[in-house]
Amino acid sequence: MDRDLANAFESTWPAAEYARAGGFLVGRGLGAGGRVSSARVDGDWVGDDIDRAAQIHAGWGQVPMFRALDQDQDLIAALEQRGYRRETPTAILDIAAADLTDCTIPPVTTFCVWPPMAIQRDIWAAGNITRARQAVMDRVPAPKTAILGRVEDRAAAAAFVAIQGPVAMLHGIEVLDRWRRRGLARWVVRQAAFWAQEQGASRLGLAVSRANTGARALYDAMGFREAAGYGYYARRDKD
Repeated sequence: MDRDLANAFESTWPAAEYARAGGFLVGRGLGAGGRVSSARVDGDWVGDDIDRAAQIHAGWGQVPMFRALDQDQDLIAALEQRGYRRETPTAILDIAAADLTDCTIPPVTTFCVWPPMAIQRDIWAAGNITRARQAVMDRVPAPKTAILGRVEDRAAAAAFVAIQGPVAMLHGIEVLDRWRRRGLARWVVRQAAFWAQEQGASRLGLAVSRANTGARALYDAMGFREAAGYGYYARRDKD
């Protein structure tokens, strides 16, 4: 994963607070999920840094959790030796925005607004993008927008997009169950690319769980390429 994509990936979905444990940056997520509640490599690390990061997690009332790139085998081995187990394998994908702006979005299908409307927040909540996760969106610096997707005169989809440098990152794309498999997600992704270009960004990126085969098939069909992969490594001592 190149530097521009890595920077956008981190800065457009930030933790509420960070603390340093040697070579790790530890995120305080306030209930907003593993992405912002994990520790990640941010320099040279030693084994004791893993334990220091876990102590910070514990002090915040969080499960000790690390985010490791698939190729970081030294870190993965060190975590597994300490009883951490892999969760939620995820791929980071990206595409040139111009590759998604080669057609016209049908009228009144997608809109960009900020701040999000109540209906967008309701759509996110229906898809387990909770208020805590929505709070992450609120603290992201501009430029950012929320996309509303409509089908059959109904609000049916929501997504969040933010930019860092030349890269726009798409987060929190959610289509209500009743309106899935009607092509709306494809138009929402294209709207994100149009908006990114209007703001001066040339690329669009996103993260998708490897278990979400339907979403991955859509993104592959649209031309996204895999730039990196990662997993969470958690130690759940009570399990």
